[in-house]
Amino acid sequence: MAGIGTLSVIGLGYIGLPTAAMFASAGVDVIGVDVNLRVVEAVNGGRAHIEEGNLDELVERCVRAGKLRATSEPEPAEVFIIAVPTPVDNGDSPSPDLSYVRAAAISLAPSLKRGDLIILESTSPVGTTEMVAGILREARPDLTFPDQAGEDADICLAYCPERIIPGQMLKELVENDRVVGGMSPRCAERAAAVYKTFVRGVCHISTDRTAEMVKLTENAFRDVNIAFANELSMICRDLGVDVWKVIEFANRHPRVSILNPGAGVGGHCIAVDPWFIVASAPDRSRLIHAARKVNDAKPLFVIEEIERAIAENPGERVACLGLTYKADVDDFRESPALEIASVLSRKYGETIVCVDPYAEALGERECANRGLRFIDLDAAMRDCGILVMLVPHQAFRAHPKPESAVIVDPVGFWH
Repeated sequence: MAGIGTLSVIGLGYIGLPTAAMFASAGVDVIGVDVNLRVVEAVNGGRAHIEEGNLDELVERCVRAGKLRATSEPEPAEVFIIAVPTPVDNGDSPSPDLSYVRAAAISLAPSLKRGDLIILESTSPVGTTEMVAGILREARPDLTFPDQAGEDADICLAYCPERIIPGQMLKELVENDRVVGGMSPRCAERAAAVYKTFVRGVCHISTDRTAEMVKLTENAFRDVNIAFANELSMICRDLGVDVWKVIEFANRHPRVSILNPGAGVGGHCIAVDPWFIVASAPDRSRLIHAARKVNDAKPLFVIEEIERAIAENPGERVACLGLTYKADVDDFRESPALEIASVLSRKYGETIVCVDPYAEALGERECANRGLRFIDLDAAMRDCGILVMLVPHQAFRAHPKPESAVIVDPVGFWH
């Protein structure tokens, strides 16, 4: 594709692989880079290693056309997109782990040449793009960067966060607006031009620090609103009030829109990103911090409800329905449902069974480590006296609400 040259995506995970495939499908020559050799082998074989709509078909088509290939080491390119994980460490107030971003920057440094553009997509604390520039400046003193030379820098750097959801990635990559923040105006304009290769949404130009904060703000906003719903559900239970009716009627107010409560908050974004704000401004982020605590506490509340049902119905088997972090995806990252099922399985053994149409994606080793036992939905409905709806997969809607079983339903599936 004229004007871009070769584009390299560092990290071929849930964000990197769909992004690489979309650029390749638009005619760009794309090199995907991943340290996991199984991922590299899968992509070069024309296969997507994650379940995501038509991604497998798209990868196969791009590889067959010679527009997409994968390798384990960065190679020279004109544009580099960093799409590696940014998890948080464990602790009372988790802090971001930027080791993957640092490693990606160090790995691509030898391949840089004057005129290249680097775009960071990984969700990151404010200042991470500047950190990447510092790493590269130290590794490549023969080149200049925007924090040194501004618009005249040899290398351009920008930040453009992803804002897509599993199950809709390919559609939202094209249709959603993007916030493109550059370390200089020229950096932002160049990065926006790259995304306009296939993005039909508006590319909003900003600074790198603003774009970094926008991404964190989006997910912190959602986390706070989910926390309100989850806290409300616990209060209503204690007061003997139907939370679903409360929300239904409250939402008839023209300026009220309460979300539905659930078993907690999971996934690679909402359960993680607010901690980046807390880590950056611990004295100011009291509401955001409190919301994280509420949502992290919800799985324990659900476990207590299940254990109450077990105590009141001795000898009954318990089926945990749905273990992914959200409905109709094969993603188990930070899943509260998975944690709930794991805690119960370790404590109650064979009394606990699980059902999930995406169980294969979890892997046999992970299932064994967590003590999880999977059965099919028909067997669960037939043989289990306690049914716990944790994730409302579409596949579960084929069965009507069982009349005889005891129901624990923190997501309101059978409400």
